[in-house]
Amino acid sequence: MDRSRPPAVPDTTLEPSKSQRKREMHALQDMGEQLVELSAERLAQMALPDELRDAVREAQRITKHGGRRRQMQFIGRLMRSIDVEPIREALAAIEGRSAVETARQHRLERLRLRLLEDEAVLGEIAVAHPRADLQHLRQLRRNALKEQEQSKPPRAFRELFRALRNLEAETPQADEGAAVAP
Repeated sequence: MDRSRPPAVPDTTLEPSKSQRKREMHALQDMGEQLVELSAERLAQMALPDELRDAVREAQRITKHGGRRRQMQFIGRLMRSIDVEPIREALAAIEGRSAVETARQHRLERLRLRLLEDEAVLGEIAVAHPRADLQHLRQLRRNALKEQEQSKPPRAFRELFRALRNLEAETPQADEGAAVAP
């Protein structure tokens, strides 16, 4: 027995196991699949590297199963070399899982309900969003109230929400603190 060699010291810098690496690769492929399922408009809104965007568009175009599977693997490979956290957050926001997005939706719903209860809320909206079409919002409010009285489907009620959401989207991010509070 050779006693001149020091005893073997276990390596404390463990790399992920092969199984863990495979799980991570499959997770990236799944995220790539979510990107492929997005509409062209949503995809255009996302900040993606050009090569990844082109690969996603190509996957959307491919109809044959084998070719699509290989393209999805390619997308997964591309995603291994980039920071996927912004993409993950954007997908979560699209799916409504983001806490920020949920809070935003609730704030808009409260604003819509306040507007239906009191027309004076239009003044607050005008201050927060100077370019708002108050006449259009007033008409939507009137139609939504009429729908509620007549027990009709909430078409104007939903349209009012969309109009408020669009107003908030047009507001610069610096003015976010000046947005209408519930």
